[in-house]
Amino acid sequence: MKGVMYICLVLSLAAAVFYFLMAAGIVTVPALKAEDSPRNVKTIVYAAAGCYVLGGLLILAGKRWLWTIGLVMNTLVMLVFFTMYAQKPEVITSLPGLGTKIAQILLEAGLVYLIINYKKISRSRT
Repeated sequence: MKGVMYICLVLSLAAAVFYFLMAAGIVTVPALKAEDSPRNVKTIVYAAAGCYVLGGLLILAGKRWLWTIGLVMNTLVMLVFFTMYAQKPEVITSLPGLGTKIAQILLEAGLVYLIINYKKISRSRT
């Protein structure tokens, strides 16, 4: 159980690193034009990175309700991304697109595993 929690933490931090790199302009999506994005896009991307760092650390708290909230929020982030860029595969397959989404999809799987197996593990401890 702890191992899966640490893997989820690493995946969350990996997504955060990609978001920080995008906000800093180090990693970019060439297919996106600056004029197409909102003016405060850097703030949004920095906030997303911060949320993934905080969320990753909260995974270690071992609370099922926190995992559930994280699962829902991460799912919403991915739904918004795929809805916005469904007609732009060059964005989805870009380095930032793949870097964040691969980590987020694996994070989803880890959170689902933790949520499903929570009762089994908590019963075995008592």
